[in-house]
Amino acid sequence: MPPIGHNRRALRDINRNIIGAPLNNPCAINKRTISEKDDGFGKIPAILGHRPVTRKFAAEMANTQHYVIEEIEKPLGCETSAREELNDCEIIDVDDYKVSNDTSVPMFVQHTEAMLDEIDRMDEEVEMEDIDGPMLDIDGSILDIDSCDQNNPLAVTEYVDDIYTYYKKVENTSFVPSNYMDRQPDINEKMRAILIDWLIEVHYKFELMEETLYLTVNLIDRFLALKPVVRKKLQLVGVTAMLLASKYEEVSVPVVEDLILISDKAYSRQEVLDMERLMINSLQFNLSIPTPYVFMKRYLKAAEADKKIELLSFFLIELCLVEHEMLRFPPSLLAAAAVFSAMCTLSGFKYWSKTCEWHTGYPLDQLMECSRLMVTFHQKSATGKLTGVHRKYSTSKYGYTAKCEPAHFLLEIGFSGWT
Repeated sequence: MPPIGHNRRALRDINRNIIGAPLNNPCAINKRTISEKDDGFGKIPAILGHRPVTRKFAAEMANTQHYVIEEIEKPLGCETSAREELNDCEIIDVDDYKVSNDTSVPMFVQHTEAMLDEIDRMDEEVEMEDIDGPMLDIDGSILDIDSCDQNNPLAVTEYVDDIYTYYKKVENTSFVPSNYMDRQPDINEKMRAILIDWLIEVHYKFELMEETLYLTVNLIDRFLALKPVVRKKLQLVGVTAMLLASKYEEVSVPVVEDLILISDKAYSRQEVLDMERLMINSLQFNLSIPTPYVFMKRYLKAAEADKKIELLSFFLIELCLVEHEMLRFPPSLLAAAAVFSAMCTLSGFKYWSKTCEWHTGYPLDQLMECSRLMVTFHQKSATGKLTGVHRKYSTSKYGYTAKCEPAHFLLEIGFSGWT
C-alpha cells in the first residue's frame, strides 16, 4: 500500500499528459463530464481547460460532481512532497482572474454561480419569515403551538399554517346560504332540525367518527340548497348523506341494510342507491369540504385545551348543527366561538388569548354574537323535544359535559366584551 500523502501526482505531471495543453500553464487540466462515455477503446476525448483552479471553482467541481480530473498513471519511483505539489499550482482569487484575464468565464460557471446566489437569497428570505412568525412569549402574547410536534411527521408542522389558510379560503366556496329553506316548497327549518337531531343519535349508535357527523350535515345542507325535496324524502336524504360521509371518512362503513333498518324500513335499497347517485352528482363529487371539526382541532390546540374544554366545545358546536340560523356563520367562526364559550363556561370569566386570536384570525368582538347564541342553546338544551345532543353529552363517555352550568355572564347586557 503506498504511503499516505504519496498517492497524488503533481499538477506538472498531469499537465504533461494533456493533449494540446500549453507547457507554460501550470493549471491546465483535462475535464470531462460524468455523463460522457468511453468510445469503446477506453479513450475519452480531451477537453482543454481554460480557467485557473480557484478556490471557488474547485469547490463547485467537488460539490456538483459535474467534472472530474482525469486519472493518469504515476511513474514508479516518483515521490514528491505535498509542499512541492502545492508550489506547482497557482491559486488566485476569482475576482482577480475576471479582471486580469481576457478569457471570458465559461457559461456553465456563470449559471452555477447565479443558481448559488439565488439559493442564498431564498435562504435569507426563509430566515426572515421564521423571524416574523409566531414565537414563544412569556408576557401573554403568541405561543408556538407546534414546537412540541417538530419530530412528529403526522403533524406536518412545516406547512400546517398554510393548510389552515387554505381551509379558510375554501370554506367560502362551500358556504351554504342561510335562507335556502325559502326555496323549499314542502320542508322548513323545524323539519331540518328534527332530521339533524335524529342523525346525531344514529351517529352515536353506530359509533362513527366525529368527522362523519359534520360532513353529513354539510352534505344535507348543500344538497337541499340545490334541489327541492318533499318531506317524505327528507329522511332518505339524511341517511344517504350519512352513507356518503361514512364512505369518505370511515374505515368500516355501515351497510345500506343497516341504514334502512334504522329508518324503520321506510325506504328500499334501490331508493337509497338512487338518492346516493343523485346527491353525489348534484354536489359534483365534491366531498373535500372544511367542516367545523377540522378548525376545532386546530383551535383547541391553540387554546391549550384540556379534555373538559374539548368536550364542552364539541357539545356547544353540535347544538349549533341542529339550529338552522347558525348557517350564517362560517365553520371557522363556529369553531372559534365554541372554544371561546367553553373556556368562559369553565373559567367563569372572559378569556381569549393572543395565541387564539392569531391562529383563529378572529378577535374577541367578532366572536361575541355567535358565542352568545351558543350560551342560549346551552341553556335550553335539556328542554323541548330536540334533546339528542344533551342526552349524548350526559353520558359517562362524554364526561357528563351537558350538566355544566352555562356561561350566563356572556348574556348580560352590560358585558364588556359584547358589542
